[in-house]
Amino acid sequence: MTTTARAGATAPAAGRRSRKTTSEPTGTDRIPKPSQGWYRVKGTDLKLRRVTTILEQGTSKGDALTFWAGNITAETAMNNLPYLVSSSLRPEQRTEAYDWLRRAHTRKKDERKDVGSAVHELIEARVLETPIPEELLTNPELTPFLDHFHRFVDEWQVEFEASEMVVGNEAEGYAGTLDYLLRSPLIAAALAAYFDCEVAADTVFCGDTKTGGELDVKGVYPEASLQMSAYRKAKVAWLRDGTKVPMPATFWAGVVLHLRPEGYRLIPAVADDAVFEAFLTVKRNAEWTSGLAKTVIRPALALPTITTERAA
Repeated sequence: MTTTARAGATAPAAGRRSRKTTSEPTGTDRIPKPSQGWYRVKGTDLKLRRVTTILEQGTSKGDALTFWAGNITAETAMNNLPYLVSSSLRPEQRTEAYDWLRRAHTRKKDERKDVGSAVHELIEARVLETPIPEELLTNPELTPFLDHFHRFVDEWQVEFEASEMVVGNEAEGYAGTLDYLLRSPLIAAALAAYFDCEVAADTVFCGDTKTGGELDVKGVYPEASLQMSAYRKAKVAWLRDGTKVPMPATFWAGVVLHLRPEGYRLIPAVADDAVFEAFLTVKRNAEWTSGLAKTVIRPALALPTITTERAA
């Protein structure tokens, strides 16, 4: 089984030539590490923009997030009416209660992010057959996620080729850490029937895990396909020992494992050339949002003073 380490790197302009700026890195130190939205390639001046940062800056969920935040705030208020009513009658508590309520959606988002990170860590350890941290293994909140992951592996006869592997496309200026590459004769057969095409039983697929939403409600969004297409179209990958290799070829559609405490769903995700072109458009939008957009609107003009001599 070929596996890689979690990594990070940073990105320059597309096609920019790298040059050595430090001593040549060795071993696992050669694997790029993420930092502040970038992956930096060790021993060079090459920076690759992080795929998840590109999606955050270049796409907008618009009304969906607005409604979600409103629902979380309303739910929190209804569940804590005695506290809110009593606080509203005391000036010294009113501001504190207001701040607590308006941050309800942020707390929920952070909770989900923490759970998602822990689940990914559990899955990585299981795939790589490395020890699972005791605090995760004994956490009752995480146990059902791990149980359903094992069920997914057994039911679909999954074999993993890589986990948490850093991949990059230096020409397009991005990098990221994919969840895993896998083989499964049953997934191959299911996708062949779903898309009415031929898929060999030993085909390698990109896979991703999402833990948000509810099992019977939409919890996998189109951005997952954009993310997967970026990983598929990476040109290089870093193995766990730091070796840089060509990115393995994968099928044009992958799978998203929607993993929840109550069960799991396996969602097909198209990540073909058309989706990759859309990702590049999102990347350009992210570059606009994080760069040029901040400089184009300038301070208001002051009315010039017109002297008599100038007017004449």
